[in-house]
Amino acid sequence: MALPNELEALTEAFSGHGIHEQALVSILGKWHPEERKSFRKGSPHFFVEDERNFERWDDHHVRLLKHEFMRFKNAVVLWTMHPWERDARLAKEALIKKGPQSHGILIEIACTRSAEELLGARRAYHSLFDHSLEEDVAHHINGSERKLLVALVSAYRYEGSKVNDDAAKSEAKTLFNAIKDANKRKPIDDEEVIRVLTTRSKPHLQAIYKHYKEISGKNIDEDLDADLRLKETVQCICTPQKYFSQVLNTALKRDLDKNTKKALTRVIVTRADTDMKEIKEEYNTLYGVSLSKKIEDTANGNYKDFLLTLIARGG
Repeated sequence: MALPNELEALTEAFSGHGIHEQALVSILGKWHPEERKSFRKGSPHFFVEDERNFERWDDHHVRLLKHEFMRFKNAVVLWTMHPWERDARLAKEALIKKGPQSHGILIEIACTRSAEELLGARRAYHSLFDHSLEEDVAHHINGSERKLLVALVSAYRYEGSKVNDDAAKSEAKTLFNAIKDANKRKPIDDEEVIRVLTTRSKPHLQAIYKHYKEISGKNIDEDLDADLRLKETVQCICTPQKYFSQVLNTALKRDLDKNTKKALTRVIVTRADTDMKEIKEEYNTLYGVSLSKKIEDTANGNYKDFLLTLIARGG
């Protein structure tokens, strides 16, 4: 009969993000048929029993385990890709496989990369899929979001430090009025809102962010709770470390769908060489625990070790 501590260790090995491979090897590899049977009997969350007392894996958990075993492989493959190819493939997956709930990934790519990085991702998309990213976004996305997302992925923003402060103040007022009048027309349908958010430089938009708070008393993203895509756009441009910290914290919760969990790999792999140090600092400020401690407590096995190695790169 399997020992209680072994059953507990196996349950833990199968839970969370990734799989604790060493625990599986050291425990399962030495078990005899009777011990494996007691594991099946004692694990109703993994196994189901029919009217003939036949224990079999629950199909849902088999699918989940497949995804968990693949997390380490997927993280390694993403990490070794050229960043342009990686962003192109992430964008394609968000458009084709995941559906509207993942359109925020397109905003993340368009708004947190440099102008050259976004241009490179668009070039990679051409090579990989024989389409432009812009035409696929326009084809797959309908309604109010289409104009915003096509403009974001098409952007090539000025990256200098010069900001016209008078223009920033004026445009902060424009955004404030558009959001205040949202009951008459949604801000995402306002051409001036789209123009400002999709063409202005990041320093300019950060100046608008500051002036908006002076006018409203609240940050723009706080006033955009009813418009998720505009909220994500503002956060990715103006407070990216806070945005990524919030995405990571959501992805690190247990019992999530596989697409939400994927954000953990995506964010760490894409930011490890960019601003991971700042993200870790922001995460600790927001949640009172280090990102490495949270990953240590939540992830398993080689996947956990790989993520911890990547986030340590930034110091």
